[in-house]
Amino acid sequence: MSLTMKDLVADARTRVATVSPQEAQQAAAGGDLILDVREPAELETAGRVAGALHVPRGLLETRADATAESAEARLTAQRGTGRVHVLCAVGGRAALAADTLQRMGYDADVIEGGLNGWKSAGLPVEQ
Repeated sequence: MSLTMKDLVADARTRVATVSPQEAQQAAAGGDLILDVREPAELETAGRVAGALHVPRGLLETRADATAESAEARLTAQRGTGRVHVLCAVGGRAALAADTLQRMGYDADVIEGGLNGWKSAGLPVEQ
């Protein structure tokens, strides 16, 4: 049986929790990390959450692995010490990314609605 992306996302969502954009913003103010897994062009066209770390989904594993030369210190510092709130455009890639991070030993969840949900909640976005 082959799976579609929708199948993979639905499966990942069974293992990852979600938080509201407001909860993620408050948690980030307390030291948690917001991780944006969208592509660079999406940040340019749709904006970005101030202070969020940007790691495209396709590079996540190499940036989250503390033993890799390409590790991202802001991300690897969260493992075992804080939570990672993952954001994409609407939530699909974020679910896949949060699931992967959990398998790598991180405490990770998905920001409900992605950047669209963030904007709908009236939270600030940088252009």
